[in-house]
Amino acid sequence: MNFLHFILGLSPILWLIFALIVLKWPTYRAAFGSLLVSIVLAMTVWNESLINCMTASLEGFLMALWPIIIVIIAAVYTYNLSLKTGAMDVIKRLLSSVSSDARILALIIAWCFGGFMEGMAGFGTAVAIPASMLVGLGFEPLMACLLCLIANGVPTPFGSIGIPTVTLANLLNLENTTLSSIQTIQLSPFILLCPILIVMIVGKGLKGLKDVWFITLMSGVSFLLPQLAVSAFVGAELATVIGAVVSLVVTIGLALKTKPNPEYALDVPAGDSITVSTALRSFAPFIFIFIFLLSTSKLVAPVNTFLAQFASKVTVYSGDNPGSLTFSWINTPGVWIFLSAILGGLIQKATVQQFTSTLIETVKQMTQTIITMLCVLGCAKVMGYSGMISSIAAFAISVTGSFYPIVAPWLGCLGTFVTGSGTSSGVLFGAVQSSAAETLQSNIYWMVGLNSLGVAAGKMISPQSIAIALSSVDQQGKDSALLSKVIPYAVFFIVLMSIIAFVGNMFI
Repeated sequence: MNFLHFILGLSPILWLIFALIVLKWPTYRAAFGSLLVSIVLAMTVWNESLINCMTASLEGFLMALWPIIIVIIAAVYTYNLSLKTGAMDVIKRLLSSVSSDARILALIIAWCFGGFMEGMAGFGTAVAIPASMLVGLGFEPLMACLLCLIANGVPTPFGSIGIPTVTLANLLNLENTTLSSIQTIQLSPFILLCPILIVMIVGKGLKGLKDVWFITLMSGVSFLLPQLAVSAFVGAELATVIGAVVSLVVTIGLALKTKPNPEYALDVPAGDSITVSTALRSFAPFIFIFIFLLSTSKLVAPVNTFLAQFASKVTVYSGDNPGSLTFSWINTPGVWIFLSAILGGLIQKATVQQFTSTLIETVKQMTQTIITMLCVLGCAKVMGYSGMISSIAAFAISVTGSFYPIVAPWLGCLGTFVTGSGTSSGVLFGAVQSSAAETLQSNIYWMVGLNSLGVAAGKMISPQSIAIALSSVDQQGKDSALLSKVIPYAVFFIVLMSIIAFVGNMFI
């Protein structure tokens, strides 16, 4: 019976895998199917009433709408508006003018700028934009995609202003800063490793590190240390953004003092010089996001406390032991990002037509993502309240016992591979990891964090990520060729993650 409940409990997720991989359905349709499967099973096997299933789904929908979907729309809107005003073109020119050394340019564009784009917007922008920039500078298309896929995995748990981690923390009633700190500690070897791998790929082996080993090391260290600090004192929202910005500044500063190696020289086109005022104007929306999110965080306690009063707490689920939802109407990242986009757009002299048309285009662009998030969160709530999650966790632990931490990152990897989303992976498997921690009497933050650790490996081999990368460099149809290049790195990552998971669980 335990095995039967395990399989039935997994059915919504198994359906998602089947619909995406075998039926080739778009994610939003597959996710809607998963929601329906979870409701039918909850009613027929776990004896949930229809009204309980409906209110559980509604709780998931409301959690998806605020704050997740508003952040998604706001982040992508900020990026799209920057495209309309030409600010993103200025940023691209600024970055590509630093050095002619292919290894250094790969660090700056794929790692630093890619991390910044993932932290700010996510949803493929951190792969598509850097990959197209690298190809424009003379990189071979599949190599450009490979570099950006490897660079994009590690920042994903903190992408889109920390939404994957914030969602996971809210779903399981965990403390944001503690979960963020643990996740960063778990990811730290990979934050240091990624720049090394990027340089080795461009340099065709260890010889590529010969004269740039220091800048490569510092590119990782200067990313990791600020992320650790921000995670601990502010939370997930700005952890990767600030880490990427500091890494960008440090890497550019060292690059300007590093003589390019002729063996790796690219013919970087010279453009018009960019003034400080033009650069500041182009970065204006992102500067405002920094200011608003930092000044309203717990670092500025009086402001944070004052804004906390503008919130509503509601109970939606009609069954036993319901959770509660808290809606922060002002102090939520989506509101501040929208305000930053508007102020930045005004500085960039965006027209009213650009503001409105970009918003309409962004909502249309993100419609399928919105439906996906509604269905995935609704499904997760139904599975959690009905007892399906408990059945999955109980069987998994009975089979693996104290070795369960080894497989924990694999669940995060699987969820991201299937859905292409770190947020969705956390929603699907976060409760399983939490239940496992309680049963094994392990540190719940460590165990839940392992799901996000696996996300970093799953993201780089997700079919969605690969398709986005190839389309950005006009190489559609070469999915298998790119997958064969990136999968050895993903396998290496997930094996190392399993070792870290098991060893760390013994000491934390």
